Formats: sequence, C-alpha cells, structure tokens
Amino acid sequence: MVVAVLSLQGAVIEHIQMLNKLGVGTFEIRKKADLDKHFDGLIIPGGESTVQGKLLHELDIYDTLKEKIEKGLPVFGTCAGLLLLAKSIDNDNKTHIATMDITAMRNAYGRQLGSFYTNSSFDDKGEIPMTFIRAPYISSVGDNVKVLATVDGKIVGARQGNQLVTAFHPELNDDLTVHKYFVDIIKENM
Repeated sequence: MVVAVLSLQGAVIEHIQMLNKLGVGTFEIRKKADLDKHFDGLIIPGGESTVQGKLLHELDIYDTLKEKIEKGLPVFGTCAGLLLLAKSIDNDNKTHIATMDITAMRNAYGRQLGSFYTNSSFDDKGEIPMTFIRAPYISSVGDNVKVLATVDGKIVGARQGNQLVTAFHPELNDDLTVHKYFVDIIKENM
C-alpha cells in the first residue's frame, strides 16, 4: 500500500510519520509528474485552502487529482484539506475540488488565538486527542455523509464513501486512530 501526501503546504512530514508508524509506504506530490506514480490513497494536509487551491491549478495538478477522487481514490483531508473537498463553504463563494457533499465554515474557531486542543469521540473508536488550528467545522452534511466526530455540537469529522475529512489535525498527536481509519478505507478498496 502506498499513500501520497499532497505536499504544497502544511503538516506533510507529520502525516508521513504517522503512516510510517502504520507500515504504509508514502511519497509526496509536488508536481504533475508525481501523479503518474502508483498510489492507493491521498492525504490533503492542512495549511491555507486558498493557497493550496491556487497551487493545484498553477501546477496543473487540479484536473487529474479531482478526476482520481471522483473515480473513487480514497482521500483524507485535514483542516484545509476538508475545505478543499467541501462542495460548499458558508463564508466563501469559492470552492476547490468540491467532491464531498458537505458545507464547511472557514476559520470557524477564529484565527490562530482560537486554536485549541481537546479529547472527543471519533466514530466508534473511543475518545482521541484533537488539535484545532484556525479550524473550520462542517455546518451541514448530505444524506450520504456519515458524521464521525463532533465537538461542542459542531461536526469536525465525516466520511462519504472513500472520502474522509477532519477539521482537526490528527497528525499533530501520537494517536494513530484516524490514520488507521483511513488505511482501513483504502484496504476496503484494494
């Protein structure tokens, strides 16, 4: 199994380290030619969704990546990755990859000073640590979307088919639950 990590911005190394702990091979997608390599899943890390969206187009990665996701490539978006996958964003008229039937709220917890850490339940896996940094949340989901986690009544984790998103950064803690959950989604599709 090989998981590619979109490496335009964000906690790329931290995601790779989590996958390595699970024995999963990885490589970084930095340019269009990287999309020609074989990969079974994709992680879109945090960062700035507007910048990442712009770079996807400038590097001519956008169309190929969107097509792969639409054809069922398992994808996991954290924070900005959630925003890139959302079909709509409440406080932004621009969308990006827009393959997941969710509506997101950008910077919902405020700017950098609004960042926080908590523990909360994730699906049926028990409580896990959750680090939020200028995080969005999901304000609504479509009928085919499963809510996996909420904090203070706000949706912060969801799955639709092969797409997984979290508003928090599981790669910034030692807990492997969310990455293992994503690896299991990939295994279902192999």
